[in-house]
Amino acid sequence: MRTALVLIMLVAAGLVAVSFADHQPKEKAGRGGTMSEPEKNLPTATFAGGCFWCVQADFEKVPGVVKVISGYAGGRGEKPNYENYASKGYVEAVQAFYDPAQVSYQKLLDYFWRQVDPTDAGGQFVDRGAPYRSVIFYHDAEQKRLAEESKQALEKSGRLPKPIVTEIAPFTKFYPAEDYHQDYDKTHAPQYKNYRVRSGRDQFIKQVWGEAGAAAEPPGDPKYTRPDDEELRQKLTPRQYQVTQKEGTEPPFQNEYWDNQKAGIYVDIVSGEPLFISTDKYDSRTGWPSFTRPLEPGNIVEKEDRGLFTVRTEVRSKHGNSHLGHVFLDGPGPTGRRYCINSAGLRFIPKEDLEKAGYGKYRQLFAPEPDLKK
Repeated sequence: MRTALVLIMLVAAGLVAVSFADHQPKEKAGRGGTMSEPEKNLPTATFAGGCFWCVQADFEKVPGVVKVISGYAGGRGEKPNYENYASKGYVEAVQAFYDPAQVSYQKLLDYFWRQVDPTDAGGQFVDRGAPYRSVIFYHDAEQKRLAEESKQALEKSGRLPKPIVTEIAPFTKFYPAEDYHQDYDKTHAPQYKNYRVRSGRDQFIKQVWGEAGAAAEPPGDPKYTRPDDEELRQKLTPRQYQVTQKEGTEPPFQNEYWDNQKAGIYVDIVSGEPLFISTDKYDSRTGWPSFTRPLEPGNIVEKEDRGLFTVRTEVRSKHGNSHLGHVFLDGPGPTGRRYCINSAGLRFIPKEDLEKAGYGKYRQLFAPEPDLKK
């Protein structure tokens, strides 16, 4: 379908011969399938969103995405190619290799939803059929959880006119597409531009997400909002206000949670958005609560901080815009990161209170209590 559309467009432009030659599978996978050693060690996100020319071009624009490869995913058999991938049950897909210090998987999910029509079960835009359907292929349990929660949040936002049908499926296989499909927007710029304009993709994105399109902020959770300053002064203690609103720092070893060892989650003191979980907390011997990673990366904003005559990475909450602390690259595995957080920016919710506090979905993240009955 896509090839036919490109040919029709180029007939009008008098470029049929060039287009026909460009679409013949005469080159083997090369540039797109070549990975450097550092790139191989990066986390991977795998998405199917219709035409992989478009999805690759879009994800290459995301800061923190190091490399994007077009290919075939989710099918049967070995070594699919452009001529037979559909008959083997594969879909056109991309793999994005990203630096988690710059962009989270949650952010990539947010971006993905803005590149596709997640309500279309029969393909994507002008490209019809199962090989062009939208799929999120998760690589581990955490990606699955984030994908499902992201999908639910988009459904609840009311942004889309119809139910979401995008599949969330376990990753199995991915084969890089032929070399002439890699970076098609750059190597075949006129053909790509003509196809993109007539595919209907950008028109749909503009209609749903407005002029900002894919760059638009994801739909916020109405549960997590920042009160006005007058209410904050009444709600927060002087220390909490100084830390969260004035970028203050509480003293080490003299704060509420630095040595808290109870099981539960930590939420923003201002907005209530979930931030960290006790299972990722560890004793950094600094006197402040320290975590290896966020519970909800989408609720964390990292910004460059040039205060105190040095360059650090500040950590803020997304919805509450609270100053929380800083993140450093001297933490333990598996992330190697230390989120050094002020207790004054947090509210702790014990695991036994999660249901009544409205955070029941996180209860499953804790090991079940042992059965003491005989």
